[in-house]
Amino acid sequence: MKKYIKLLFIIFLFFISASANAQTFYGKYNQTIGRSDNDGTVRNSNGSTIGKIDKDGTIRNSNYASLGHINNDGTIRDKNYTMIGKVDSDGTVRDKYYATIGKVCDDGTIRDKNYATIGSAKGIDKYIAAVFYFLNLFEVNF
Repeated sequence: MKKYIKLLFIIFLFFISASANAQTFYGKYNQTIGRSDNDGTVRNSNGSTIGKIDKDGTIRNSNYASLGHINNDGTIRDKNYTMIGKVDSDGTVRDKYYATIGKVCDDGTIRDKNYATIGSAKGIDKYIAAVFYFLNLFEVNF
């Protein structure tokens, strides 16, 4: 019986720590627009899974079908390996023509191409934030 209670306690702690590691996407008016779980799962404001970014950089939709890939150099490609964007090391997000479309700042602030704040993603990987806010691979309705 003690082992069973100990196992339940460990599972409980795991769920508490996992939910504590989830990070929130905020919109322009500080409203919650989504969340990124510690395993790369991306959820909308209702908590429904809208996609996932695997540890190897594969971008997936809610049905786990591959939508594309993020390379180590920040290049983002669709499922046909066509480049659709890039995230520079400083967080600048570029489209397939290398035009600046926004920036994921070090403090988590998300800015559009005119440097206006459009949201925040503190503690969220800049690649995940770039895909969420700029590249429309996930079905996100702000």
